Amino acid sequence: MKLSAVFLCALVAVLLAAMSSVEAGELEVRYYANKCKSVENIVKWHVIKALKANRRTGAALVRLIFHDCFVRGCDGSVLLDKSYDNPHPEKEAPVNIGLAAFDLLEEIKAAVECRCPGVVSCSDILIYAARDAASFLSNGNVHFDVAAGRLEALDGFVSKADEVLEISVFSAYKYDRPGNYSREAFSTIPHEAQAELPDSTDDVEKLLTTFAKKNFTNEELVILTGAHSIGQGHCSSFTGRLTEPPSQIDPKYRDLLNFKCAQGDNPTVDNNVRDEDPDVVAEFLPDFVSQLRKTHDFLDHTFYNNTLDNIVNFHSDTALLNQMETLFHVHEYADNGTQWDEDFSDALVKLSKLPMPAGSKGEIRNKCNTINYSLHTSY
Repeated sequence: MKLSAVFLCALVAVLLAAMSSVEAGELEVRYYANKCKSVENIVKWHVIKALKANRRTGAALVRLIFHDCFVRGCDGSVLLDKSYDNPHPEKEAPVNIGLAAFDLLEEIKAAVECRCPGVVSCSDILIYAARDAASFLSNGNVHFDVAAGRLEALDGFVSKADEVLEISVFSAYKYDRPGNYSREAFSTIPHEAQAELPDSTDDVEKLLTTFAKKNFTNEELVILTGAHSIGQGHCSSFTGRLTEPPSQIDPKYRDLLNFKCAQGDNPTVDNNVRDEDPDVVAEFLPDFVSQLRKTHDFLDHTFYNNTLDNIVNFHSDTALLNQMETLFHVHEYADNGTQWDEDFSDALVKLSKLPMPAGSKGEIRNKCNTINYSLHTSY
């Protein structure tokens, strides 16, 4: 009886998953050169194909790297789906609303597994994909080498009780040790992400504190926030902006946001006004029509010009104007897009190297959205 190629790939991956979990080692550029030399080409091919069909996917990938790495390191925990053992995954945190591109990562993972089964982690695939997306959206101006060798977290849905957003849920599971769970007792949704990630309503002091905890400087806060030149935000993320005074938001832009947010149940609005519907911009910001682009989601320094003009969506964006050092860097990058391209590339490298907690054990998952249950779950 003939076996399909897909079945054979899956069978080999399951057999390789029988290996024990291990601690993550040092990250290296060209880590897979002698293990899976085609991995970067595979990832890039799938990413470019997806972005040519929908550039929005690129913004989703860039956002994913931040939301994964900022919470206990780049461990792929944000990729985990809800399951019997994981009823409240990290991706359900309110601050993670609208995360996307998960299907694309699963597609890439499946392609890599067929070529190099059990070798490449989803967390590495995410970093490669985000790098390629940033490069594509910036016309190659953002680029960097990826140091790889990451493992996936075995316990991506477990958090410290004093760091989570307190939301009552039914008693469910007890955490014993990395990679071993039994159904006994959780009392809160484990959204460490809600506590660790910056929020769109944060003021500048809260933002500085949040980034300093991850050893990012005030300038790097400003640099990374520049990614808001692409993507979209849900209206629920900036409801306060809809009534802010003219000193905080351009009144005409505020009217545009109110118009857009009245169009449905928590709709999305482009983070960059230049990506908006030309007819809407012509009605509310006619002086801005000349700046509209035919190509949406172009990753560049225009976020800083928009911030200075008070035509940005989030309170956390305009908050950068309220502290001397962050204000200085907003002006710096508004005037020098080339410098921002270089500094943003460096900041993504630093972000991609945020480690899992010391002593953490990890694995290479068979699929990005679930741990290898057969090895790590007890009932």
